[in-house]
Amino acid sequence: MKKIGNIAILLGILLLLLIFTKPLILEINYQIKNFSGVSYLVSDPNTDTEQTNNDRLFFDEKAKYIEPVDLNFGIVIPKIKANAKIFAEVSPFDSKGYLPVLKEGVAHAKGTGFPGGGRNIYLFAHSTDSFLNFRQYNAVFYLLGKLENGDEIDIFYKNSLFRYEVIEKKVVFPEAIHYLDSDEEEILTLQTCYPPGTTLKRLIVRAKKKEINN
Repeated sequence: MKKIGNIAILLGILLLLLIFTKPLILEINYQIKNFSGVSYLVSDPNTDTEQTNNDRLFFDEKAKYIEPVDLNFGIVIPKIKANAKIFAEVSPFDSKGYLPVLKEGVAHAKGTGFPGGGRNIYLFAHSTDSFLNFRQYNAVFYLLGKLENGDEIDIFYKNSLFRYEVIEKKVVFPEAIHYLDSDEEEILTLQTCYPPGTTLKRLIVRAKKKEINN
């Protein structure tokens, strides 16, 4: 019986490690980045020259470049080193449609705007209702809560770079769907579940478009 008990404890420990390894690695990597002082830069593929990139690295010796995974429609958040493909026109009300998408990247809410269109651009990654399911889904927005006002979010759309600056972060109930229809100006809205591993509430991060100085 004692042997069986020890095996059960061991299996329990292994299960916990399997569940929490991915979020733990993300958190540790984020803390290491902050401690080391490393910063990440994202270049505009259409305007940045090799000399411009070298000049930037000269003034920030600890800077590293992030290569966007998708120039047609992708998102890069330098502070949390998020880098993912965006899938366009995905209904946020159809779990059968968005759950497969969120295994591969971030979803763009159907009917909302696109970069440069002057409307609200709504992206979401509320992918899991439990840490048991965490490993099944892309964790690109797991550290979204680390963002603060002034932080940079870069969207690549049709081979062009659109840069946004965080202006607001709040936790809301799932019923707060009015953010989908906010079209007073071009605003980037990001959504994920809160707290991570639950569907109790939603974390909303909003960012305004800013000019890119090359």
